[in-house]
Amino acid sequence: MKFDRILKEIKKEELIKLTQDLIRIPSVRRQGQGEQEVALYLARFLEGIGLDVVIEDVEPGSPNVIAVLQGESEGPCLMFECHTDVVTEGDPSEWKHGPFEGKLVGNRIYGRGACDTKGNLAAAVVAVQAISQSGIPFKGKILLGILVDEEGMMSGVKHFIRQGWANGIHAAMICEPGDNQLCITQKGALRAELITSGKMSHGAMPLAGLNPIPPMISILEKIKQLEEEEIERLGKNDFLGYPSITPTVLQAPVKGEPQLNVVPYQCRALLDIRTVPGQSHEALKKQLEDIVQEEEGSVNASLHSGPFKEIRETLEKGLSKGMSFQSKLDVFEDRPWTKTSREEKIVQAVSKTIQSVTGEEPVYGGVPGATDGTFLSAWAGIPIVTLGAGKWMIPHQKDEWVSVEELELTTKIYAGSALEFLNFGT
Repeated sequence: MKFDRILKEIKKEELIKLTQDLIRIPSVRRQGQGEQEVALYLARFLEGIGLDVVIEDVEPGSPNVIAVLQGESEGPCLMFECHTDVVTEGDPSEWKHGPFEGKLVGNRIYGRGACDTKGNLAAAVVAVQAISQSGIPFKGKILLGILVDEEGMMSGVKHFIRQGWANGIHAAMICEPGDNQLCITQKGALRAELITSGKMSHGAMPLAGLNPIPPMISILEKIKQLEEEEIERLGKNDFLGYPSITPTVLQAPVKGEPQLNVVPYQCRALLDIRTVPGQSHEALKKQLEDIVQEEEGSVNASLHSGPFKEIRETLEKGLSKGMSFQSKLDVFEDRPWTKTSREEKIVQAVSKTIQSVTGEEPVYGGVPGATDGTFLSAWAGIPIVTLGAGKWMIPHQKDEWVSVEELELTTKIYAGSALEFLNFGT
């Protein structure tokens, strides 16, 4: 009966309109602008439906919005976590519908962020609004954490935790696209920069310098071997697939113009490393560092031995005394993998709600990328689940869209899960 009451408060037209309104406020993080306009819009909306709202600047033009709906008595706190930023739209002329039009075509809403994740943000807001308007009593409180910079360095959630907002949160629903699967695990991520340094020289006289590119290739080949060893050791994760170590950028020279007949001074690679449960980030970092140091030692040893030693010494005479090869590995971001037990109350609450709404067992899944939930779990110890409307392969592409039907289902699951979790055992 209570569930029927709350479903009546979820209005399809309001969900569509809010999703469109959010898409129509561009919130790509660009120089001089960010998420401020959409954040202020949401703050006004949430105040209008009776929530207590706090706005906190993370960076100029990029504020977090924290809104609380208080229950009638003491109890647990459930967080809905969403983000306001979206990735670049690219070339707008490539889109069938304008990236910021929020156009409704049939059962789909199109636009940048429709799927990732303004549609799910709207679903969370409408779900909380429905709970408030239904008058159904619940214990504890619901906290909407509408955060910035999820698509970048996740500064919003880090600021949220550092400011103490995560204290007292008992569980969090991460509102991200995933076919409305109940995702209880997600990959971790390490982001690393590797730089090899030698000596610039003429391409016709390479021994007068030290080319940093071949050692880089050697390091990347050894890193590929490490990836294969990790796959062999861990196998395929049921929800996340295989771990990976992927070079995504290779650049030489690092600064200045490349030229065919010039051996560059430096070479740079960026590594996108994705981990699964069972992998130690500290052990992986040590293995990578060992590979880099081994190559550095090998290259420097070769400068004083081998068939070209005499030629090199002749060419270097008076030019390159003390020439040496250097390498540097910088792991500049560490996002641990997460795994939530099916015995956690939040998992049980969402599972029960999905069965009530759909009449079917939930489909369990995992998130292939990191989310803000990574830090809520790793830094604050909060049990998380990830669930939302939208197909896995749609985000970050042109003509991004979300199904209205899926969004409606998401909203019902959000609302029902909140009440089930907060009133657990009553």
